Amino acid sequence: MNEQIEVEVAYATPEEQVILKVTVEKGMDAKSAIVQSKISETFPEIDPESAKVGVYGKTVKLDQVLDSGDRVEIYRELIADPKAARKKKAAAKKDDKPKAKAESEDANSD
Repeated sequence: MNEQIEVEVAYATPEEQVILKVTVEKGMDAKSAIVQSKISETFPEIDPESAKVGVYGKTVKLDQVLDSGDRVEIYRELIADPKAARKKKAAAKKDDKPKAKAESEDANSD
């Protein structure tokens, strides 16, 4: 008889987070755990063949062999480039500062 271990398969959208506990055979890889969890039935956008995954926040390949207690995290594609988003946010703050200072000076001159 093959030894069984318990792992979790996790996925989150902006609206919800799902963590499924799955009992798998020792030596199973991340891809097989995703398939066995049947999470794709709830989230059809998950492709077990090409999903980006990690175990506790560390990116791993789909053929990563799992240990008891591991949490396989399925990552969504990024909507925006994080560097571009930070630049845009910094530029917006920079543009707001002179306006705030000018408004403050106008209020003080009354």
